[in-house]
Amino acid sequence: MKARILVIEDNEQNLYMETFLLEKHGYEVVGARDGREGLELASRIEPALIVLDIQLPAMDGHEVARRFKQQPETSDIPIVAVTSYAMNKDREQILASGCEGYIEKPINPASFASELERYLPASAAPNGHEP
Repeated sequence: MKARILVIEDNEQNLYMETFLLEKHGYEVVGARDGREGLELASRIEPALIVLDIQLPAMDGHEVARRFKQQPETSDIPIVAVTSYAMNKDREQILASGCEGYIEKPINPASFASELERYLPASAAPNGHEP
């Protein structure tokens, strides 16, 4: 069974690229274009991982991550932020909001999927193998 990853990204080009790279590595990807849509989808689709843009319209990624961690049905899902903010204070804020990790933009297409696999449960890695 393919692991399902929820990608929350408002930029269509970034969403397309992230989806393409993850599907190429054997993941099922569901996309959301803002935080509200992502919050609604997550409880229905039960993703193994959430990839979250920090700069989202209406509700930023920090608030979205906090809400995921407050909801019992999504509190255990690992969240990885994708952000162009990479200063020390930004990293601290990302982790404090509930994200387990972050990847700096622009993403590296050659390593994006493998960077995310570190945050997946072993059973959710492609073919059920350890990442």
